[in-house]
Amino acid sequence: MKLYKKVILLSTVVAGLAACRGDLMDLSSRTAIGSNTMWTTENLADKGVNAIYSTLFKDYVGIGLYKLDCFGVSSDCRDADYPLLTAKIETGNSLFSGYWMQHYAGVHRANDAIAHLPGVAMADGKKNRLVAEAKILRAYFYYKLNGVFKGVPVYLEPIELAECTKGRATEAEVWTVVLADLTDAINTTDLPDRYQAKDANYGRVTKSLAYALRGKVYLYQKEWAKAALDFEQVGQMGHSLFQGGYKQLFKEANEQSPEMIFSVQCIGLSGFGNDISFRYGGRNAFGSCWNSYLVNTDFVDSYQNLDGSSFNWDEVIPGYSAMTPKARAVYFFRDGLTAKEIESLSSKGADMTKYLPTGNEERIRKVYESRDPRLAASIITPYSTYLGAVSSTSYTYTLRWPYRGSDAAEPFDLRTDTNNRFYYLFRKFVAEGAFEIPNRSYSPIDVPLIRYADVLLNLAEAYNEMGETGKAVECVNLVRLRAGVAALNSNAKTQVAGQDDLRARIRNERRWEFNGEGVNFFDEMRWKTWHESKFFENAGLKEIWGELIYGYDWDGDFLYTWPVPLAERQKNPNLSLEPGWDD
Repeated sequence: MKLYKKVILLSTVVAGLAACRGDLMDLSSRTAIGSNTMWTTENLADKGVNAIYSTLFKDYVGIGLYKLDCFGVSSDCRDADYPLLTAKIETGNSLFSGYWMQHYAGVHRANDAIAHLPGVAMADGKKNRLVAEAKILRAYFYYKLNGVFKGVPVYLEPIELAECTKGRATEAEVWTVVLADLTDAINTTDLPDRYQAKDANYGRVTKSLAYALRGKVYLYQKEWAKAALDFEQVGQMGHSLFQGGYKQLFKEANEQSPEMIFSVQCIGLSGFGNDISFRYGGRNAFGSCWNSYLVNTDFVDSYQNLDGSSFNWDEVIPGYSAMTPKARAVYFFRDGLTAKEIESLSSKGADMTKYLPTGNEERIRKVYESRDPRLAASIITPYSTYLGAVSSTSYTYTLRWPYRGSDAAEPFDLRTDTNNRFYYLFRKFVAEGAFEIPNRSYSPIDVPLIRYADVLLNLAEAYNEMGETGKAVECVNLVRLRAGVAALNSNAKTQVAGQDDLRARIRNERRWEFNGEGVNFFDEMRWKTWHESKFFENAGLKEIWGELIYGYDWDGDFLYTWPVPLAERQKNPNLSLEPGWDD
């Protein structure tokens, strides 16, 4: 099942491609093969195409996109107050330069393949397929660049470093290039619709991905009807929602389900696996992890009740919202506090008159029951359990506060890397028990980039903007029913009140469905909702009861267009700085 992954990944170790600025490979390496040699045999050509795929292992391109979720609604980074979120970022920041360089590394590798594959001696069918793959991948790289920079230089042929002197094409011009590549791939008869699980070629890009990406470009262009046609085509190619449980969808056993359209192919080897468990998991996750990224407290509150009604703290704990965060922390304390603990917590502002010595845990645990099941499947909430591990032994832990105890003894409190604070933690992508993954830094579980739920909700958006509300509701309900939450229009709480209401519902559905996956930030940028969804009053990293650790500050609408990185403008005088930004 993992054989293809080993071939495509390990073969890239010796496949270096000469490229323009942005290729991060060491071109002076003794093991690198020059572009003039790469395309002389079929075997080397395979390696050259595989090197394009290896670009997905760069953080901002594929494998580390989950880190950008701290800019979206579902997560926050606990290590630092990110300058992009606190009105402190400068154009020389590594976020901008890294994102730019990593995607252009892929662009130039794809350009090299597209230019040279026609001259390689191999079967025409395979050659046509490889060219189509390279075009889809190039389209993906430009798609990701254009989504944030809103216009970038377009290079479609191999060039040398000194020749990278173009100015920015407009956003519309870049979309035209992306659409052309995807349309060429769709029209290639030798490119399969999709690969079945366990196929030797599983993991290579396919026609269904080309349709999905082209539909997404049409969403940017507000070409709703064209987008809908492309998304419909993806469903006709055999993709469907995984029905084995939302939590299980993100396990290695199900990484090749029909829901997966495009994913980073991981194996449990250093450099070829993902580190999501390391960055999401707590100290009792296998390998002793760091929970560098935390679930956003306000996002957890957004999850609906099972019947589709909005969650409201005051309905489950009357008067909750009127209390200060410090005072209402009392509701999250464990049963049986000692006199010393009570004194300490009271001195910190907790209203201990509300404390229940033998029922506090049960009271708060009920708050999370009867909610959208994706909440419990994705997030460790107070007094829920988690199957963790110490060394080679598995234990069941409970998230309690204040923390007591030992990793390998009662009461088995869940220990985190932030034990002085009480945060929600991710369950999604985090290893359970001992040895589910070989190492915290290289999980073999594939990282989904586009799955069929994504396509269905994009299709719902296109239908809704076309005024076809009924068809849009049907798409949303497929996702909701798989999740186990009440369907839209199934009761008084879920009645859709027109196009604007459904638009908001679709956007929330995407936020809940793709929490922690690196999808949401790009949605908010496209919808132009980032300001309201991330920078609302009192927004920021918070403890579970809402106490603010640090806040976010909106710097202006110019943030919707990222600046060409300072280093790129210094090397290329034809690149200019966008309005609103300064160095």
